[in-house]
Amino acid sequence: MRADRHQHQKPKKKKWKIIVLILLLLIAGTIAYSYVQFKQGISQSKEKAEVDTLEYEFNGDKDAYGGTSVLLLGSDARGNEKSRADTIMVAQYHPDYGTYKLISIMRDTYVDIPGHGKGKINAAFALGGPELLRQTIKENFDIDSQYYSIVDFEGFVHLIDEAFPKGVEIEVEKAMSAYIGVTLEPGLQRLDGEHLLGYVRFRHDAVGDFGRVERQQKTMRVLADQFMSLQSVAKLPKLVGVMTPFVNTNMAAKDILYIGKDFISAKNREIETLRIPIDGSYHDERISGVGSVLALDFEKNKQAIHDFLAQ
Repeated sequence: MRADRHQHQKPKKKKWKIIVLILLLLIAGTIAYSYVQFKQGISQSKEKAEVDTLEYEFNGDKDAYGGTSVLLLGSDARGNEKSRADTIMVAQYHPDYGTYKLISIMRDTYVDIPGHGKGKINAAFALGGPELLRQTIKENFDIDSQYYSIVDFEGFVHLIDEAFPKGVEIEVEKAMSAYIGVTLEPGLQRLDGEHLLGYVRFRHDAVGDFGRVERQQKTMRVLADQFMSLQSVAKLPKLVGVMTPFVNTNMAAKDILYIGKDFISAKNREIETLRIPIDGSYHDERISGVGSVLALDFEKNKQAIHDFLAQ
């Protein structure tokens, strides 16, 4: 009896060993495939990439709400030029809740810049790179960022053209042409990188920078939606590879893939947005030597950020 039981157990053990071996081979194959796709994406974009290649110090940490936050910056110059940040956003992903949130900080916001006195928030990038901008945001708004990502204008154009070869479908709400280098007509249309850049940069109308920030947030949501409708988890490594040469970031590729994978597989992919300053919390002011600024009620804006990020 005991001998028979022992003989029956051997095939079962062997069967489980085979199953484990197959699973390990599948995992190894998936990793190898992802790596090859990632490298192919990099090779596809590398010759066109002309972005800032400086390695920046960045000492950020997770935000106080348990999320992973990324300081997203659009730069108005290339290479080693000192430039102001044309676009300032803080993106938060919360793995426990599966939420994606985006805070836009208007570039004319008048703040304390550590070690440099008062100035427009976008000047902090020119004075001390993403680390000083991170410190400035933390000191004035009490939120931190663990990572940074910088895309300059030329990189943005190439990135859009590589990732969306048929263009990005977006509703252009009005005719736009002043100081953006392209002419846009109203209506639903597909925009290539150059025209989409013009769309997100336009601000010469009655609403000025407020309209531009609204278009930037709208474009981020549109890009996320259209990427998810076209791509799959299997194609994600190549797209991350395509993006990599156009973005200066301290995020590792595995972290980008992890967040991207969760976004693709999520049932609710909505990106919530907030603009700083919020309505009723600021006034226009003119400062000698600085120009027109937005003077904020910081307590109101810090509370709005807390309410937005807290679960």
